[in-house]
Amino acid sequence: MSGSQVTIQLTSDEALVLSNWLERLQMTDLSRVVDDPAVWALIHRIAGTLDKTLPELFASDYDQRLEAAHRRLRPEG
Repeated sequence: MSGSQVTIQLTSDEALVLSNWLERLQMTDLSRVVDDPAVWALIHRIAGTLDKTLPELFASDYDQRLEAAHRRLRPEG
């Protein structure tokens, strides 16, 4: 199994919300919860990949786009 890859597909809304959450996660002191350097390496890799593929991150209306994505992803109810 070593060397095989897993592909995860996300909508642009999902990717934007996940990117924002990962950024906030990386800015906090969660070393008490995430104490494995291998997990942090994966978090940084995923966040970096999202950063490279989301032009919305640099849009002047980023906050509005992020909030709209959150609204669309929230379950109805």
